[in-house]
Amino acid sequence: MSENVIVSLADSNYFELLDELVDSIKRFDESKNIAICILDAGLTVSQKEILRNKVDEIKAAEWDIEVPKSKVKDKEWLKSQVSRAFLPKYFPNYKKYLWIDCDAWVQDWSSIDLFIRACDNGKLGITQTMTPGYRILSNVNWLFGKLAIIKSQNFKHAIKSKIDIKKARKLAFAPHINIGVFSLEKNSSCWNVWQKNLKTTLSNGEIFGSEQLAINICVYIDNVDVEFLPHNCNWLASNLLPKFDEKNKIFVEPFLPNHKIGIIHLASGIKVNDKDMRNEKNLEIELNTLDNNKILKSLRFKTN
Repeated sequence: MSENVIVSLADSNYFELLDELVDSIKRFDESKNIAICILDAGLTVSQKEILRNKVDEIKAAEWDIEVPKSKVKDKEWLKSQVSRAFLPKYFPNYKKYLWIDCDAWVQDWSSIDLFIRACDNGKLGITQTMTPGYRILSNVNWLFGKLAIIKSQNFKHAIKSKIDIKKARKLAFAPHINIGVFSLEKNSSCWNVWQKNLKTTLSNGEIFGSEQLAINICVYIDNVDVEFLPHNCNWLASNLLPKFDEKNKIFVEPFLPNHKIGIIHLASGIKVNDKDMRNEKNLEIELNTLDNNKILKSLRFKTN
């Protein structure tokens, strides 16, 4: 059995994305040395049968922290906002855990290797939502002269979750951390710190985004040991579109030296004419190429 595991979660609506993620992993020879496990948040019987031929384990996701039913409202996929902080409980036979959201896929294995290395010695392996080309990191509404209302993602969620104002202010302009891809060792102390913060954020705030706020608190308030990886290890395409290298048929960073993107993440969706690429695989968006051409491409994983 492999010491390391990649874990993801989906409900029936996101099954196709999850299946693509698994296929994007298994096409690499290196995937033979890492397990793949799935948390089921509402997959159908037939969908689970398809996955069982590809992955090592499937287990039903639970509400590991009690959440009022009024907040759930039949959205079982929201378990992803809780259960990912308890991965060793679900799959205890592994040393290192790499979580990848189901709306992401692996283009280059080097990012997998980096995440596995990043969590050595109990560290949290993760990326910050910033890279050359980002023009705005936080939104501010200016009122009168020097007065302004902060609208950064961390600050907004912290206030809604009734986090202490001093902590909220510290989070306000800290580079946001996306929890869609991360790595941790089984015995890392970060799990307990994260779970503690998650109980706090869930008690007052909305379920969606609670785990992300909790991990930002872990890093910027509790100072857990962290290894920050390059943004191409978790490329948020909705924030900054990649370029396409027509010669090598790969997506690359849009600025020199145009590094190959390791994991492409469609978080928040890629919208074209009010349609979301996560729901329509053949939807295409205009991208620039390295040869200064323009091309229509889907950012979804395709086997060919």
